[in-house]
Amino acid sequence: MAQEIYIIDENNELKTKLVELFKKESDYKFKKAKTKDIESVLKNIPSLIIVNEDGIQENTVELCNKIRQNEDNSITPIIVISSVKEKKHRVEILKACVEHYIKAPIDEEYLYYTIKNVIRLLDTNRRVSPLTGLPGNVQIQAEMKKRLLNKEEFAILYVDLDNFKAYNDIYGFLKGDEIIKFTSRCIINHLSDTETENNFIGHIGGDDFVAITSNINCEKICQDIILEFEKGVLKYFNDEDIERGYLEVPNRKCIIEQFPLTSISIGVVIIDKGRFKNVLEIGEVAAQVKHVAKTTPGSAYAIDRRKK
Repeated sequence: MAQEIYIIDENNELKTKLVELFKKESDYKFKKAKTKDIESVLKNIPSLIIVNEDGIQENTVELCNKIRQNEDNSITPIIVISSVKEKKHRVEILKACVEHYIKAPIDEEYLYYTIKNVIRLLDTNRRVSPLTGLPGNVQIQAEMKKRLLNKEEFAILYVDLDNFKAYNDIYGFLKGDEIIKFTSRCIINHLSDTETENNFIGHIGGDDFVAITSNINCEKICQDIILEFEKGVLKYFNDEDIERGYLEVPNRKCIIEQFPLTSISIGVVIIDKGRFKNVLEIGEVAAQVKHVAKTTPGSAYAIDRRKK
């Protein structure tokens, strides 16, 4: 995923220098914005914001506080570059929850590795699922809001497993974790294979995943995920259960209940421009369409294409 870094500056010199420093690293995208454009910057939820204090007229502390007060950018790192060397000023800047204060004139090597390490640390912190290495609910919500604010057209795939609790009851949580990791690989494989690069995959928790893609003709993606899952999931069951075709699980009253083998369900919501006002509205439709997928026996998908 490309790292979008915004430089708040009225001039072009700093951006030119950074583009040159990172010319061999295509994952870093530098964009310049003036302070009057800060609202647009915040809507895009950048990976990092660099403020060139010498290149703006506004009060830097107030600007950084404004960034921090934005809910979706509360953890976006900020680097301030300034020729002001007084300790009192540096401390005031850092009090505004700025990660780094770099003195000008810039030591290019120092700036290069500071940016690299800030991005690496943020990436580590955002990967809240140690099991799958995928972003968690905070980033999923932020990604959805960003696309809504930018009036993008996209599709959201809500993915979860059927009869997963029954599987955990029989095989244990460690085996259950293996199926969750396998499911994440199935999703990643077929979101990475699409022609569009504007994809996002998140792990809500447990057996729940979300995939976001700008490819709204995503029927084949769903089919391919299901096909790979169906081919590979049987290796997580013993021969007896496979031959029988279902799991036998004792309930709290010690009565044996039968559950089908674990399958995968995908509910898809197509986000047309202007259809939804917020993430909550998407969630309501997602619950409906996912219910349709889950009431279909075996692995299945359902797509909501309503315009209103």
